[in-house]
Amino acid sequence: MADYYELLGVRRDADPDTLKRAYRRLARQYHPDVNKDPAAEEKFKEVGQAYEVLSNPQTRARYDQFGEAGLGGGGMPDMGDMGGFSDLFETFFSGFGGGAGGSGGGGPRRRSPRQGNDLRLDLSISFSEAIAGIEKEVQVRHLETCSTCAGTGAKEGSAPTGCTSCGGAGQVRRATRTPFGTFTQVAPCPTCEGTGEMIADPCGSCGGQGLREVLKTLRLNIPAGVDTGTRLRVANEGDAGQRGGTSGDLYVFLGVKPHPQLRRDGITILSEAPLSYLQAILGDTIEVETVDGIDKLEIPAGTQPGTVLTMKGKGVPKLGNPVARGNHQVTVKVQLPTKISGDERDLLEQLAGHHRSKGQRPPHKSGLFGGLFG
Repeated sequence: MADYYELLGVRRDADPDTLKRAYRRLARQYHPDVNKDPAAEEKFKEVGQAYEVLSNPQTRARYDQFGEAGLGGGGMPDMGDMGGFSDLFETFFSGFGGGAGGSGGGGPRRRSPRQGNDLRLDLSISFSEAIAGIEKEVQVRHLETCSTCAGTGAKEGSAPTGCTSCGGAGQVRRATRTPFGTFTQVAPCPTCEGTGEMIADPCGSCGGQGLREVLKTLRLNIPAGVDTGTRLRVANEGDAGQRGGTSGDLYVFLGVKPHPQLRRDGITILSEAPLSYLQAILGDTIEVETVDGIDKLEIPAGTQPGTVLTMKGKGVPKLGNPVARGNHQVTVKVQLPTKISGDERDLLEQLAGHHRSKGQRPPHKSGLFGGLFG
């Protein structure tokens, strides 16, 4: 075993108060009821053994002089009993989940309030609803306090009685003997589920649960700018609590349906605008679909394929601050004709000849006119 002072993490000249604080901290850390690590129980025993030796001036003096060899019993203190350690542990851990060697627990527990469960609702909305915001009506199944018994679970004219299995304590205890004394493990009573009470004559409406499932209609205010994955919390619309406990909350998880023309990147809207080669060359004013409906977009003369034109303030409202909005970015897609009429060909060839006369590279080699001239 490691040095007892090292186990407790104290100096060799540590005073009794320092030893006690160190032991209390480590015992809580490694107590098997708290620490489920398989090695915790062994560590807990080692810490207890170290403190038992060092807290007694006589055994501490022998340990300081001779080490474990001066203790006898394979490192255990040469003492008639372990009562001192058990008493000390009970003092430290009373109310900690069962004291050592005693009942560790006070009188019967009463039915304490229990908070209701939170609920989740998955809600699908359209692209435009997510952008603009909407008030939407939904139906939710949740538990409400039974109106017949007012949540007691007992039939009218009767009342809950004390649990016969646990005597109204709401807990059952199991004593375990260890080298350091008798420890008590505490668990909720399986008969009354920890309430300490039983319903002898249950309410006919709720079957003694004190709660009933109902279908409730709610109106949700969905703010502008939400997106897929946005979570809305509706306070106190989950399951009702029991015995006066508070209700849980309803969490609404949103899913946004895609739009056929518009895409979203944060608060920016993205779309494409098809143009003829003449519109790209000469410029034009076209209509594009935005989140606010159809709007006009100026196409500058000489616009190149792939150009991104920005419509400021036509994007998504910022969630929580709808006055601030993103932009709408339109990517220009120039469409070249696969067939042209004879008149169109004559005009285009005249234009090509005009470029040649000026010493410019024939336009049919590249650019918008590629593929139109053979």
